[in-house]
Amino acid sequence: MSKKGNSNETLQNIFAPLAIVVAFVIAWLLFNNVMGNPVNFQGGNPEGQPISGNYLGIIYKGGFIVPLLMTCVLVLIIFVLERAITLSKAKGKGKLNVFVRDLQKMMSDDKIEEAIVSCDKQRGSLANVMKAGLLRYRDLQKDASLEKDQKILSIQKAYEEASALEVPMLSKNMVIFSTLASISVLIGLIGTVLGMIRAFDAMGQSGTPDALSLSTGISEALVNTAFGISGSTLSIVAFNYFSSTIDGYTFKIDEAGFSLTQTFAESLKK
Repeated sequence: MSKKGNSNETLQNIFAPLAIVVAFVIAWLLFNNVMGNPVNFQGGNPEGQPISGNYLGIIYKGGFIVPLLMTCVLVLIIFVLERAITLSKAKGKGKLNVFVRDLQKMMSDDKIEEAIVSCDKQRGSLANVMKAGLLRYRDLQKDASLEKDQKILSIQKAYEEASALEVPMLSKNMVIFSTLASISVLIGLIGTVLGMIRAFDAMGQSGTPDALSLSTGISEALVNTAFGISGSTLSIVAFNYFSSTIDGYTFKIDEAGFSLTQTFAESLKK
């Protein structure tokens, strides 16, 4: 493997943990310096009540769980962008349906060289897989030493090897979305429980309840609940969208590979 390949693999391996660390640092800075800014609170005191209608101050009252939930949302945004860019590259330059249709026509007309050139122009995962199969197709047409069945198995193997390299990259990091969908709710629930404990503690005091502690506890519970549910909902939507997109790409790869094998098998009968 080349040095460039090794560096790309190393970058891919450290991308996820690095993204989480960067997201947490950003979330912590936003929580303390923006939401915890004294101008958001009555009397300029972050320990007091937020100014009426100031949502930054209200969110700050959600407590130390809020930066963790903000980290989940920021990580979600990072990986939505990462998946969008990756799948855009995997799609290639043109429309996949048109590319597959044109490729099938060129193969049926035995225009293998033109099909290879078309793959170079299209690029993307499907084009890479089909190019590998077409190159083997071209070589097998000139090879008279193999039997028909051996040639068909050879072209199937070339297609499967190329697919094994491309398809896993399409679904890489998808586990991040399913993980965020689960832990966002759980972290939000922890913040909700802590907030309710504070609220009930204020209500349980003898004499007049501590209004500040009571409102802070309720704010903490509601803010964390809202953040947790929002992060989980967005993660589920992102996971379902990218999963359906990947399934569509995979189906087209399988369809084109089947057409390639069938076309080659029919050409051997002539």
